[in-house]
This record gives sequence, C-alpha cells and structure tokens, in this order.
Amino acid sequence: MNIKTGRAIAAGMIGTAVMTAVGLWVAPLMGMPPMNPAEMLAGPMGGSMALGWMAHFAIGTILALIYAVVAPWLPGPPAVRGALYGLAPFLVAQIVVMPMMGMPVFSGSVAMAMGSLIGHLIYGAVVGGVYGEVPSRHTSAPQHTAAVGH
Repeated sequence: MNIKTGRAIAAGMIGTAVMTAVGLWVAPLMGMPPMNPAEMLAGPMGGSMALGWMAHFAIGTILALIYAVVAPWLPGPPAVRGALYGLAPFLVAQIVVMPMMGMPVFSGSVAMAMGSLIGHLIYGAVVGGVYGEVPSRHTSAPQHTAAVGH
C-alpha cells in the first residue's frame, strides 16, 4: 500500500477549509443556517474556539489520511471517490457524534442534516480531487471471453 501522506494532509486541510467556507458563507445564501463545526466542537471542549478550530482541522486531516487508505476500493474518478467517502463521516457525525454532544440524531432538523450532507460531500470531493489518482482495487464482475475455434 503506497499512501501519499503529505498529499493526504494537504487534501484534508484544503477539504476542511472548503467545507467550512461553504458552511459559513454559502449555506446561508441557500436558505440554510450557517454551520460552524469548530463552534459546535468548542462547546464540549470548554467553549474554547481555538480548540474547536484545532479539533476541526485535525479531524479533517485524520479523515483524509483514512481516505488515502480506502480510496483504492472506491469506484470512479478522484472527486467521485472522495464524495462517496464523504458519506461515511457524514453518517458517523450525524448518528454518533451529534448525540454524544447532546444534539439529536441528524441534527434534529432536515435543513441542518442536508447542510451537513452537502458539506461532507464537498469535503470528500475536494479531498479526492486534491489527493488525486490512486491505483484502483475496485473489482467488477470478471470479464469472460469467448473461445474462438480450436
């Protein structure tokens, strides 16, 4: 397994920054509430926004390193692989992390859950695009060739 660690870290930082920008500034333009993951993380961490931001970017970087490991098994070009991967952190965040932070499953709101889904799909697509091509280990049905005369 050949993981490009530096590229994964860069992808995680860039993907997290883009996801954050979308949540803070684009979501309100689409009629959704602004979403600041660092602020949500800061609450359980004693209210420190600095810790919230550090945790947010650390999580994004760790998730990108995990992406580097699983990407060869995902189908499609890099951005598609990344977006598909983005579904996993979305589900973990909504089903496990939110309740651990005292919030309802799927953020208790269709609008918030959809905003989170969009953010995670964008994060994944950016991570996949920045990380780039990987050798595919995705297997499709075996190809059978017809034997032609003896």
